[in-house]
Amino acid sequence: MEVEQVDFVSVPTRDLPRAVSWYRDVLGLPASQFSAGEVETPNVTLAFWNPERDGEDFTPNVAGIALRVPDVAAAVDEVGAAGGTVVGIEDTGVCHMGFVQDPDGNTIILHRRYAPRG
Repeated sequence: MEVEQVDFVSVPTRDLPRAVSWYRDVLGLPASQFSAGEVETPNVTLAFWNPERDGEDFTPNVAGIALRVPDVAAAVDEVGAAGGTVVGIEDTGVCHMGFVQDPDGNTIILHRRYAPRG
């Protein structure tokens, strides 16, 4: 098998229009030209899915989706200013990570590597 790339990541939501709006308006991601329930990052599509419509329990993704940004602190401040939930910022020694949550409680990690591990 040859895997070429990740095409999309599923993001659970209870309100598809609200999710698309939040990711578009707060994170600045463009709505997909292919599907009304998706937004695009430069290298992967975020596809929103309402598990309850398929008879599944809703559970937010607390492990997180990491989005690389030029300035973690500034990005976290932007989310907070837009009324988003800010959890905090961490410096791991190789990267900065800003933890925020979307309206469904999914964790979004605003991320920037600054040093190789070692």
